[in-house]
Amino acid sequence: MARFSVGAQLWPQHATVAALRDAWRAVDALEVDSVWVWDHFFPLFGPADGTHFEGWSLLSAMAVDTRHAMVGVMVTCNSYRNPDLLADMARTVDHLSDGRAYLGIGAGWFERDYDEYGYEFGTAGSRLRALEDGLVRIRARLGALTPPPVGRLPIFVGGGGEKVTLRLVAQYADAWNSFGPPEEYARKNAVLDRWCADLGRDPAEIERTVSLNDPAELDQLEAFLDAGATHVILGLGHPFALDDLQRLLESARG
Repeated sequence: MARFSVGAQLWPQHATVAALRDAWRAVDALEVDSVWVWDHFFPLFGPADGTHFEGWSLLSAMAVDTRHAMVGVMVTCNSYRNPDLLADMARTVDHLSDGRAYLGIGAGWFERDYDEYGYEFGTAGSRLRALEDGLVRIRARLGALTPPPVGRLPIFVGGGGEKVTLRLVAQYADAWNSFGPPEEYARKNAVLDRWCADLGRDPAEIERTVSLNDPAELDQLEAFLDAGATHVILGLGHPFALDDLQRLLESARG
């Protein structure tokens, strides 16, 4: 089996902040490659009005609580924050983590967040146009901040739209995230390679991550690797049991 990186996304729902902090400390102690939260305002699974916490605030705490893993929000909704502000937030978290931050971003999709927090939902097309504008502004702001990031601060784009999103990945991103099944991931991975060829980008420059939100998908691990994934990120909900993550790490370490 090919070597690959391992991450964990801790779902910031139906849990206390104390439980989340205990979880990311425990995950980091396993020396995983990345730890993540998501960027929503309400639970995605289970009771719709259950406990939930905001992602970037949690990420700041994660940055100072951990020592080994890269940390990130997978992925920030471009609509929720001014892109220049987001670049500054990410740069600050990068300093808090001693250079271990990703800047994850996507076009947004969860309509309840938009409606209840007063953002204009628009259309898929308008959100994608705003994402491209945001990526341009983020790159410019990162180049203007004083001091600059201390780490690489990779731009990490989530999404699988073949006509726009994957072009944006090829043009602006350092890492990409999508989902299974493996055949679908392989197809989108190939589309991303074609966009790289069209834009003159070396496809090897873009890290390929895949999110697994069901432990049963671990049975398809080799198929995901064959499909092009180089970084496998397992979703974990409260009570944040680590058995499946440890199994994934054992596979990665051979």
